Amino acid sequence: MTKADQLDFLINVLSPLEALPQTIEDKWLLFRSLVNVRPPQKIRDEFLSVQDDLLKSLTAEKGITAIDNLKPIKDSIYLWRGDITTLKVDAIVNAANSALLGCFLPCHACIDNTIHTFAGVQLRMECAEIMERQGHPEPTGNAKITAAYNLPCKYVLHTVGPIISGTVSDEDRRLLASCYRSCLELSAQNGVSSIAFCCISTGEFRFPKENAAKIAIQTVLDFLKTENNRRNMKIAFNVFNEHDEQIYRRQLT
Repeated sequence: MTKADQLDFLINVLSPLEALPQTIEDKWLLFRSLVNVRPPQKIRDEFLSVQDDLLKSLTAEKGITAIDNLKPIKDSIYLWRGDITTLKVDAIVNAANSALLGCFLPCHACIDNTIHTFAGVQLRMECAEIMERQGHPEPTGNAKITAAYNLPCKYVLHTVGPIISGTVSDEDRRLLASCYRSCLELSAQNGVSSIAFCCISTGEFRFPKENAAKIAIQTVLDFLKTENNRRNMKIAFNVFNEHDEQIYRRQLT
């Protein structure tokens, strides 16, 4: 199957259409939109097989970066600017919402949407099973771990950061630190030896970036103070633009 054939097949399974888009770019946008709005329900194995081949090839085309090929900026701490869905580590962190099902807005630019898109529909299905067992929305500051499916990492850690509407409070700061600590503790419990954090709560949730970076770095440093964690965990701060990179670099050096 060519990429166009794969997309045509996947689109027709999700929503049969009389006329399909003509370009690869338009086919991809339609496929992604359909996946984004699709509820977490079972789908046939043939779809998963074609989807998995497509997503893995698209990620490979973007280029995969292994943490083992990066230089630490400080001890076992790394700073890397790029697309977190192309980073080969044991676990990446997703800034989720309390439903923990991913972003349902078609082609939205948030990290939650990107991670779910490139992981595949299986991720939303696993998250739905977790939430059904839990029986209530995910509390702010907590974390859950899932498989990563078609991403180059092994696991995805989903955490819900505080939403800021006005002045940042001490409780907001505590909850943000709890996001990082929960992910670190869950990683240690699951044998994760390398983890990449996104900038939790600084996008749609409006946590001021300088303040958030300070909390993130201090929480990680506190975690690494114990001998066992210092020896066994590599931690990357993943940023997506130059401004965020400068904030972290300034605070880490």
